[in-house]
Amino acid sequence: MSTTEPDALLGPADIRELAAKLGVRPTKQRGQNFVIDANTVRRIVRTAEVRPDDVVVEVGPGLGSLTLALLEAADRVVAVEIDDVLAAALPATVQARMPGRADRFSLVHSDAMLVTELPGPPPTALVANLPYNVAVPVLLTMLERFPTIERTLVMVQAEVADRLAARPGNKVYGVPSVKANWYADVKRAGSIGRTVFWPAPNVDSGLVSLVRRTEPIATTASRAEVFAVVDAAFAQRRKTLRAALAGWAGSAPAAEAALVAAGISPKTRGEALTVEEFAAIAENKPVVDEPAADSSSESRPGADEPAGNESTGSGE
Repeated sequence: MSTTEPDALLGPADIRELAAKLGVRPTKQRGQNFVIDANTVRRIVRTAEVRPDDVVVEVGPGLGSLTLALLEAADRVVAVEIDDVLAAALPATVQARMPGRADRFSLVHSDAMLVTELPGPPPTALVANLPYNVAVPVLLTMLERFPTIERTLVMVQAEVADRLAARPGNKVYGVPSVKANWYADVKRAGSIGRTVFWPAPNVDSGLVSLVRRTEPIATTASRAEVFAVVDAAFAQRRKTLRAALAGWAGSAPAAEAALVAAGISPKTRGEALTVEEFAAIAENKPVVDEPAADSSSESRPGADEPAGNESTGSGE
């Protein structure tokens, strides 16, 4: 770990002073809740197991609380910020608070959902306080587009954290759970109280750790094909898979045939299946003449989950 000034990290007074100087008020639209506690950001960095040789990508750095803590521990940090004012101010904050590490910092002023490449060496870790309203699609998109990311630690709404880390059979197991598990081993890594944020949110937050699989899921089906089955299964999660996958397969009998071929009971529901079992179903999709619209939800990596029970966790 590099040596830095003892007061390099931002405290509550620093955050409010910086925000006032920039004329920044956190907006609900972008899910902005700034971390104002230095101990919390250092805890996040420790939990993320950031190493001295890591290239860390951070999404939504805001005023720079977590960014500075990451710079203490990592080799390089690349921050992706959509907000014009915050993006313009962050490099100056890094230079002022941590001048000896400023050359190790890069900023990408963009929507994370649109980023397809990052400056410098490939990222090895993703650490972020993700806005509640876009947490799941941003996470899945980053994991898809940057396969060199080995370790991820995200702070998200507690409900979203529970969904991401849920196992088959759990009542909150759904689309986010399966899709995250396609890429990584996922687990809850802690809880964060409301008082460390400004403004304090109306919900608690949770840490989620994702360690990328050393070997991808063994399947002949593509990610898009597997995710299409997942989307269909949970769009009507209260129905048996025979009924829920009828549209995906072309008919209920065709769905039953695919399920039987995959070794899965047609009476099973999606919430009972592992990602490997969803892949097995995708491999056995009947070959029929059907419109290409069936896979429209896969128009981009980490596409949004279906509406209803499987929302992306907007904090509603």
